[in-house]
Amino acid sequence: MGPLVAAMMEYERGVPQRINHFLKVYSFAKLIGEQENLPAAVQETLEAAAVVHDIGIRPSLVKYQSSGGNFQEIEGPPIARELLARLAFPEDRIERICFLVGHHHTYQDIDGDDYRILVEADFLVNLYEEKTDKQSVLKVRKNIFRTKAGTKALNDLFALPE
Repeated sequence: MGPLVAAMMEYERGVPQRINHFLKVYSFAKLIGEQENLPAAVQETLEAAAVVHDIGIRPSLVKYQSSGGNFQEIEGPPIARELLARLAFPEDRIERICFLVGHHHTYQDIDGDDYRILVEADFLVNLYEEKTDKQSVLKVRKNIFRTKAGTKALNDLFALPE
Protein backbone atom coordinates (compact mmCIF):
# COMPACT_ATOMS: atom_id res chain seq x y z
CA MET A 1 0.00 0.00 0.00
CA GLY A 2 3.04 2.26 0.35
CA PRO A 3 3.07 3.59 -3.23
CA LEU A 4 -0.67 4.32 -3.09
CA VAL A 5 -0.37 6.12 0.26
CA ALA A 6 2.54 8.18 -1.10
CA ALA A 7 0.56 9.05 -4.25
CA MET A 8 -2.46 10.14 -2.19
CA MET A 9 -0.25 12.24 0.07
CA GLU A 10 1.10 13.95 -3.03
CA TYR A 11 -2.45 14.41 -4.39
CA GLU A 12 -3.57 16.01 -1.10
CA ARG A 13 -0.34 17.97 -0.68
CA GLY A 14 -0.82 21.02 1.53
CA VAL A 15 -4.09 19.72 3.03
CA PRO A 16 -2.94 17.97 6.20
CA GLN A 17 -6.44 17.40 7.55
CA ARG A 18 -7.36 15.27 4.51
CA ILE A 19 -4.05 13.39 4.62
CA ASN A 20 -4.53 12.68 8.32
CA HIS A 21 -8.14 11.66 7.68
CA PHE A 22 -7.38 9.06 5.02
CA LEU A 23 -4.47 7.68 7.04
CA LYS A 24 -6.76 7.17 10.04
CA VAL A 25 -9.50 5.58 7.94
CA TYR A 26 -6.88 3.32 6.36
CA SER A 27 -5.59 2.28 9.79
CA PHE A 28 -9.05 1.45 11.13
CA ALA A 29 -10.01 -0.38 7.93
CA LYS A 30 -6.80 -2.44 8.07
CA LEU A 31 -7.38 -3.29 11.74
CA ILE A 32 -11.04 -4.22 11.34
CA GLY A 33 -10.44 -6.21 8.16
CA GLU A 34 -7.63 -8.19 9.77
CA GLN A 35 -9.70 -8.85 12.90
CA GLU A 36 -12.62 -9.97 10.76
CA ASN A 37 -10.26 -12.35 8.90
CA LEU A 38 -10.99 -11.07 5.41
CA PRO A 39 -9.49 -13.01 2.51
CA ALA A 40 -6.23 -11.38 1.33
CA ALA A 41 -7.68 -10.00 -1.94
CA VAL A 42 -10.67 -8.45 -0.14
CA GLN A 43 -8.35 -6.98 2.52
CA GLU A 44 -6.14 -5.41 -0.16
CA THR A 45 -9.17 -3.95 -1.93
CA LEU A 46 -10.48 -2.57 1.37
CA GLU A 47 -7.16 -0.98 2.28
CA ALA A 48 -6.76 0.65 -1.14
CA ALA A 49 -10.34 1.95 -1.04
CA ALA A 50 -9.72 3.39 2.43
CA VAL A 51 -6.69 5.29 1.15
CA VAL A 52 -8.53 6.84 -1.82
CA HIS A 53 -12.09 7.02 -0.45
CA ASP A 54 -12.15 10.85 -0.27
CA ILE A 55 -10.26 11.52 -3.50
CA GLY A 56 -13.38 13.25 -4.83
CA ILE A 57 -13.31 16.09 -2.29
CA ARG A 58 -10.87 18.30 -4.21
CA PRO A 59 -12.84 18.29 -7.51
CA SER A 60 -16.14 18.58 -5.61
CA LEU A 61 -14.95 21.75 -3.93
CA VAL A 62 -13.93 23.20 -7.29
CA LYS A 63 -17.01 22.09 -9.23
CA TYR A 64 -19.77 22.41 -6.60
CA GLN A 65 -18.13 24.50 -3.84
CA SER A 66 -19.05 21.61 -1.55
CA SER A 67 -17.42 18.48 -0.20
CA GLY A 68 -20.79 16.79 0.29
CA GLY A 69 -20.75 13.01 0.19
CA ASN A 70 -23.02 12.89 -2.85
CA PHE A 71 -20.54 15.02 -4.81
CA GLN A 72 -17.59 12.92 -3.63
CA GLU A 73 -19.35 9.79 -4.87
CA ILE A 74 -19.73 11.37 -8.34
CA GLU A 75 -16.31 12.95 -8.69
CA GLY A 76 -14.13 10.41 -6.88
CA PRO A 77 -14.27 7.24 -9.02
CA PRO A 78 -12.77 8.66 -12.24
CA ILE A 79 -9.82 10.19 -10.39
CA ALA A 80 -9.33 7.04 -8.32
CA ARG A 81 -9.39 4.95 -11.51
CA GLU A 82 -6.67 7.07 -13.09
CA LEU A 83 -4.45 6.91 -10.00
CA LEU A 84 -4.91 3.17 -9.51
CA ALA A 85 -4.25 2.43 -13.19
CA ARG A 86 -1.08 4.51 -13.05
CA LEU A 87 0.04 2.33 -10.11
CA ALA A 88 -0.77 -0.85 -12.11
CA PHE A 89 -3.61 -2.14 -9.92
CA PRO A 90 -5.47 -5.03 -11.60
CA GLU A 91 -8.60 -3.95 -13.50
CA ASP A 92 -11.00 -6.06 -11.41
CA ARG A 93 -9.59 -4.53 -8.23
CA ILE A 94 -9.84 -1.02 -9.73
CA GLU A 95 -13.52 -1.65 -10.53
CA ARG A 96 -14.34 -2.64 -6.95
CA ILE A 97 -12.32 0.19 -5.40
CA CYS A 98 -14.06 2.71 -7.65
CA PHE A 99 -17.43 1.22 -6.68
CA LEU A 100 -16.51 1.66 -3.01
CA VAL A 101 -15.34 5.25 -3.56
CA GLY A 102 -18.60 5.92 -5.39
CA HIS A 103 -20.72 4.52 -2.56
CA HIS A 104 -18.89 5.21 0.70
CA HIS A 105 -21.56 7.73 1.77
CA THR A 106 -24.42 5.40 0.80
CA TYR A 107 -25.50 3.37 3.81
CA GLN A 108 -28.31 1.20 2.47
CA ASP A 109 -27.79 -2.01 0.51
CA ILE A 110 -24.19 -2.43 1.68
CA ASP A 111 -22.91 -5.45 -0.22
CA GLY A 112 -19.67 -6.99 0.88
CA ASP A 113 -17.35 -6.95 3.86
CA ASP A 114 -15.04 -4.43 2.19
CA TYR A 115 -17.92 -1.97 1.77
CA ARG A 116 -19.20 -2.54 5.32
CA ILE A 117 -15.78 -2.07 6.90
CA LEU A 118 -14.93 1.01 4.81
CA VAL A 119 -18.15 2.67 6.02
CA GLU A 120 -17.42 1.70 9.63
CA ALA A 121 -13.81 2.92 9.47
CA ASP A 122 -14.88 6.24 7.94
CA PHE A 123 -17.51 6.66 10.66
CA LEU A 124 -14.96 5.94 13.39
CA VAL A 125 -12.83 8.81 12.14
CA ASN A 126 -15.66 11.20 11.24
CA LEU A 127 -17.43 10.82 14.59
CA TYR A 128 -14.22 11.79 16.37
CA GLU A 129 -13.22 14.57 13.98
CA GLU A 130 -16.69 16.11 14.12
CA LYS A 131 -16.76 15.84 17.94
CA THR A 132 -20.06 13.97 17.78
CA ASP A 133 -22.01 13.75 21.03
CA LYS A 134 -22.36 10.38 22.76
CA GLN A 135 -26.09 10.04 22.06
CA SER A 136 -25.48 10.43 18.32
CA VAL A 137 -22.56 7.98 18.48
CA LEU A 138 -24.88 5.41 20.09
CA LYS A 139 -27.42 5.97 17.31
CA VAL A 140 -24.71 5.43 14.67
CA ARG A 141 -23.62 2.23 16.44
CA LYS A 142 -27.18 0.91 16.31
CA ASN A 143 -27.85 1.94 12.70
CA ILE A 144 -24.49 1.47 10.95
CA PHE A 145 -22.09 -0.85 12.77
CA ARG A 146 -22.41 -4.59 12.10
CA THR A 147 -18.92 -6.07 12.40
CA LYS A 148 -17.72 -7.30 15.77
CA ALA A 149 -14.31 -5.63 15.33
CA GLY A 150 -15.77 -2.31 14.15
CA THR A 151 -18.23 -2.21 17.03
CA LYS A 152 -15.46 -2.98 19.51
CA ALA A 153 -13.31 -0.18 18.05
CA LEU A 154 -16.25 2.23 18.35
CA ASN A 155 -16.93 1.15 21.95
CA ASP A 156 -13.26 1.52 22.87
CA LEU A 157 -12.84 4.85 21.11
CA PHE A 158 -15.83 6.45 22.81
CA ALA A 159 -15.92 4.38 26.06
CA LEU A 160 -19.42 3.13 25.22
CA PRO A 161 -21.26 0.48 27.22
CA GLU A 162 -21.12 -2.92 25.55
